[in-house]
Amino acid sequence: MSNQPRAVLTRTRRPRLEQGHPWVYANEIERWEGEPEPGGLAQLVDAKGKFLAVGYVNPFSQIAVRVVSYTPLEAMDAAFFRSRFERCAAFRSRFVGDAVSCRLVYGEADFLPGLIVDRFSDVLVVQVLTLGMEKTRDVWLPALIEVFRPAGVYERSDVGVRTLEGLEERKGVLYGECPRYVEIEENGLSLEVDIEGGQKTGYFHDQRENRASIAPLMKGWGARSGIRLEERETERGRETVPVNPNGKVVTFPYWDGATVLECFAHTGSFTLHACRYGAKKVTCLDVSAHAIETARRNVERNGFSDRVEFVVQDAFEYLRSQVAGREERAARAGGKEAAGAQGKGKVDTSKPLTSEGRTWDVIILDPPAFAKTKKAVAGACRGYKDINLHAMKLLNEGGYLVTASCSFHVRPDLFLETIQEAARDAGKTLRLIEWRGAGRDHPRLAGVEEGHYLKFGVFEVRSRTEL
Repeated sequence: MSNQPRAVLTRTRRPRLEQGHPWVYANEIERWEGEPEPGGLAQLVDAKGKFLAVGYVNPFSQIAVRVVSYTPLEAMDAAFFRSRFERCAAFRSRFVGDAVSCRLVYGEADFLPGLIVDRFSDVLVVQVLTLGMEKTRDVWLPALIEVFRPAGVYERSDVGVRTLEGLEERKGVLYGECPRYVEIEENGLSLEVDIEGGQKTGYFHDQRENRASIAPLMKGWGARSGIRLEERETERGRETVPVNPNGKVVTFPYWDGATVLECFAHTGSFTLHACRYGAKKVTCLDVSAHAIETARRNVERNGFSDRVEFVVQDAFEYLRSQVAGREERAARAGGKEAAGAQGKGKVDTSKPLTSEGRTWDVIILDPPAFAKTKKAVAGACRGYKDINLHAMKLLNEGGYLVTASCSFHVRPDLFLETIQEAARDAGKTLRLIEWRGAGRDHPRLAGVEEGHYLKFGVFEVRSRTEL
């Protein structure tokens, strides 16, 4: 019989554990039988003494126990971690591919709570978020290396959540060779990842499939410019070629492509995908000069420099200024028409416009999390409404809004409701084209809402006055 301490759970708790949730909060424990060791294993039993699971303990955290097994487990030893990592490898091989840069270990969803592992080419980047995983690092690290055989392992545990577990932030090389910049391939594109200074582990794998989903939005815009296809005699014989309204053959290869604005660009991943799928011109915007320089190098690496412009500015300010420019232009145009109809003098246009007032065919919003706590949800929703409302006003008629939220506390229905409120205030009607979450390398445990943090939507946007 095991001599592990036992946490006896209260009779009045919700049966979250039985429904698959891997966390037990301190207030769900009626009493302890035996002395739990911080970071050590303990059994979980219901009020009648029935065995439920085994998890590791942190008596100083609100999450007192994190489940690692639903069968008896004496120790998280090398065999345990090797088995778990082999399951992770088999899952990614089936759904992502053996050599694809992706998330290899996703904490609770891979039954390894508190451990994150991302693969960037042949380098692994790990985050250790909990006391239980911190205390077993000398066991799981060799098993990780044995199963995945990386050239190097780098730690990015420089995250504030560790303080909730009583741990200090840390980062650095754990094994082998870890160059700061690693080149990866995603959806046929080459990208540079800064594993030391990039956000989180250096790059966000969770949007891989979502970035690919914008492909249908990038072509089919030439007709708006009056370009049509005609059969003409060319040096290569009779061909179908694009012709502009003046009858001249259009030689620009991306004449049918969309104009695109990517806000919160980070490394420019959506910009790269837009160009790959045929965009005519992309504006790549981020408030961080460091991020824009990374995006610029990625654009150059893929040969897209002639189609991308870079802007270092706060996205909120940029969107508002462009809307202000649009409204100013409309007011001037309306003023001229009114003055002409009434026989009055010309409207004064001597003052320069405050901003360009540009518009785009596709606008992409992929901001960082606006709500880190429940208390921040109301403010986050105001932020999401603001950027989506202004983006809708800057879309050409029938254009597409690509918008995302990675704030866990902003639930999917609330995010969708916020977008709909923005559309109402902007006088727009939306058609939902895509509604997605994180990619397949980020599996979700059924019944665990915390896993549904990423919301990603693609909407067709039309003015109500045009329908």
